[in-house]
Amino acid sequence: MSQRPAPLTGIRVLDLTRVLAGPWCTQNLADLGAEVIKIERPGAGDDTRAWGPPYLKDEAGNDTTEAAYYLSANRNKLSVALDIASPRGAELVRELALQSDILVENFKVGGLKKYGLDYESLKAINPRLIYCSITGFGQTGPYASRPGYDFMIQGMGGLMSITGERDDLPGGGPQKAGVAVADLMTGMYSTVGILAALLERANSGLGQHIDMALLDCQVTMLANQNLNFMTSGVAPKRAGNAHQNLVPYQVFAAADGHLIVAVGNDSQFRNYCGAIGLSELSADPRFSTNPQRVKNRAELVPLLAERMATGARDHWLAVLEGVGVPAGPINTLDQVYEDPHVLARGMKRELPHPAAGKVPMASSPLKFSDSPVEYRRPPPMLGEHTAQVLAEKLGLSAEDIQALAQSQP
Repeated sequence: MSQRPAPLTGIRVLDLTRVLAGPWCTQNLADLGAEVIKIERPGAGDDTRAWGPPYLKDEAGNDTTEAAYYLSANRNKLSVALDIASPRGAELVRELALQSDILVENFKVGGLKKYGLDYESLKAINPRLIYCSITGFGQTGPYASRPGYDFMIQGMGGLMSITGERDDLPGGGPQKAGVAVADLMTGMYSTVGILAALLERANSGLGQHIDMALLDCQVTMLANQNLNFMTSGVAPKRAGNAHQNLVPYQVFAAADGHLIVAVGNDSQFRNYCGAIGLSELSADPRFSTNPQRVKNRAELVPLLAERMATGARDHWLAVLEGVGVPAGPINTLDQVYEDPHVLARGMKRELPHPAAGKVPMASSPLKFSDSPVEYRRPPPMLGEHTAQVLAEKLGLSAEDIQALAQSQP
């Protein structure tokens, strides 16, 4: 049976974003089959093009100009170098917007109005346009004019108050996540919002403005920790690698390394205790149910930690897998990409690249049975598709395109 086209085939996205939250969103849309035209500043491009090292290496092992950070979020896009600060550049972007289904931007609030590229201006010429604005703090509120970066949002939005070792232990204190989770989550929520707006447009025939804020997304993504606070009135604190609501659900030191044990219910706790030779603990009324284990964490965890330290990591992993207790290693990234399951799921691939021969990529996690994610092209070189897009979409002649290139910085 032949495969159907990718879900967003035929949808055009005008991408006026840079760094991570916006590009992550538009890469999702591109993977799903949308044609994404990335507008970049001539001569500089997306900020992350300069966020290296490391850089992609060519076939001789020499650095190219393509930073790894940029490569992570710009697959499947067309790069068009246009100076939107110039009247001609802004005019061409407006013409592309007239032909587009979606526009995603992450300029400061009101920053595109002077170029005629704000939502109200573009709505007037393309009422079907779905226009997604991504900022640190949103289009309204007392902080709307402030710049917002992931690190500060992780702090302001509460994540760093619950991430890191306990304050009373060595190494305690606030800690950011290892990747820009506020940016990434905002990119994901933006994708969801855009897809919902597309579905709504099928009924109404009209686009709309989607106002996405990193701080909003960071607050929302605290999930159960939000409700821990709202239901108790007590702000959760940092707990290191332990879980606020489940015990034992943490890292344990084995004789030769560390492993995660993630007991999710009382049946798993009984199996866990039996597997490590401490069955009596699961019968102890202080520990027999999860609420009791949470209350008596300080008494229980040292007993478990002492036993776990007597065995090798892989021994415990095998034993716990055998009795259905969730447990796993703490892998470095080289180990992640050697993991047989990660390999079997196709989570790494290579695409041809004009400057390096090929570029490695982490695959999309979206797996469709009949209309799969597409890997059509590598992250583009700066302005790689300028002439192609301007000629094919807007009908500019070769002379017009050459004159434009000479007039831009």
